[in-house]
Amino acid sequence: MRLHARFAITLLGAALLATTAHQLAAAEGGPTLGDGYAGIWYFNQPSNDQYVYKYSGGFATYPQQQSPIAIYVASQNKTFFCYGGTTDTSNSGRPELLHMVSYYDHATGMVPRPTALLNKHTEDAHDNPVMSIDETGHIWIFSNSHGTSRPSFIHRSRKPYDIRDFELILTTNFSYGHPWWHAGKGFLFLQTLYEDKGRSLYFNTSADGKNWTKPQLFARAELGHYQITAHDSIRTASVFNLHPAPVGLNNRTNVYYVETRDMGKTWRNAAGQTLEMPLRTANNAALVHDYKSEHRLVYLKEVAFDKDGRPVILYLTSGGYESGPGQGPHIWHTARWTGKRWEIREFTRSDHNYDFGALWIEPDGAWRIIAPTEPGPFPYTTGGDLVMWLSRNRGKTWKKVKQLTAATNRNHGYVRKPVNAHPDFYALWADGKTLEPSASSLYFTDKEGTAIWRLPTKMTHDMERPEKLTLPAH
Repeated sequence: MRLHARFAITLLGAALLATTAHQLAAAEGGPTLGDGYAGIWYFNQPSNDQYVYKYSGGFATYPQQQSPIAIYVASQNKTFFCYGGTTDTSNSGRPELLHMVSYYDHATGMVPRPTALLNKHTEDAHDNPVMSIDETGHIWIFSNSHGTSRPSFIHRSRKPYDIRDFELILTTNFSYGHPWWHAGKGFLFLQTLYEDKGRSLYFNTSADGKNWTKPQLFARAELGHYQITAHDSIRTASVFNLHPAPVGLNNRTNVYYVETRDMGKTWRNAAGQTLEMPLRTANNAALVHDYKSEHRLVYLKEVAFDKDGRPVILYLTSGGYESGPGQGPHIWHTARWTGKRWEIREFTRSDHNYDFGALWIEPDGAWRIIAPTEPGPFPYTTGGDLVMWLSRNRGKTWKKVKQLTAATNRNHGYVRKPVNAHPDFYALWADGKTLEPSASSLYFTDKEGTAIWRLPTKMTHDMERPEKLTLPAH
């Protein structure tokens, strides 16, 4: 199968993307062992006010518009995960982004030294990796790039369920990747390509991860979109917003839903209507709600399927892109497809557009959210203190189960949900200061939020037990 030129860049083509010889060597020369779990610190768009940045903080698990970053494998009793590490754990200099791979062993309650797969030679956390695991147990790491100035990579573990030895499969370019493995069929890879002064949504497929079809456009209206995705055994869904002209992403708005059950051959909306692809206009049959007419911005958080197989979307709306109370209220919503219509309800409120949380819909029908809905030590900036919420009536009412963190000098944020999440490793996230660079640690919690565990920042043994931290007093 012939590789498309945009998705299979030769080493010469990669050089045209400003790839340095050192960077290629890092990608090809094999992984190294890390000495602990330290996350990348990142900022975006200085604001020249008391909030300093549009968003900032410990971004090891950023951003929400690419997934997955963690997968539980029952046969191994391990949760495998990847994240954005750093060459500068103290943040005393200019950090560079490391693509890190590891696992949590549920049998022993321990983690190994993480594997540093490659140095991306940027501090930009948009380049963070995502992962997939095929039916033979090989671990795939998809190394994203923020636009076209750097290459992207696809690596595969040489042995099943082995995080120590990877081979470089492909040097190419993609952003905000979502590689979903379909048993017996291969990869359906949803991705963003930067083109025509915006962000276009594409997908392509591969039976073996080495030979890929030509990327196909499925959505590009005005200046483009950001998307979040979900996957189950029979389908892959994409939820995306709109970057309206002429401002673009800082005026992001609207919510759209599409799904495919045949590896992208056909796409439908939630009602089952077959869509004519690609979607080229803002008003189309995939529209969940028109927030543009209400002058509300939309920040997508999570999409999941309920026990009846119907989609539920978690997202936040606000009055503007800047940090601070002036752009509030920052309202969290759930949108549930009832089988006939989208039922939209307010969930709660927080203080920043980039407060990111995750949604679990459990076998008994319970909806669980972990999100930084308390302001934390740095109000009106990214993240805050994490709260576990629970609804047993499909989002009509919510109970604040417990507060998981009470930080004094760092905000917590970008909570991510593992695929097939095990109750003992239910959520993964990082912390960091938001008004200035800082060190950043990684954490996880269990399903009931009985405690949180900090991954060891400095390891002296090959396997160590994460540090168990008590929850704040209520």
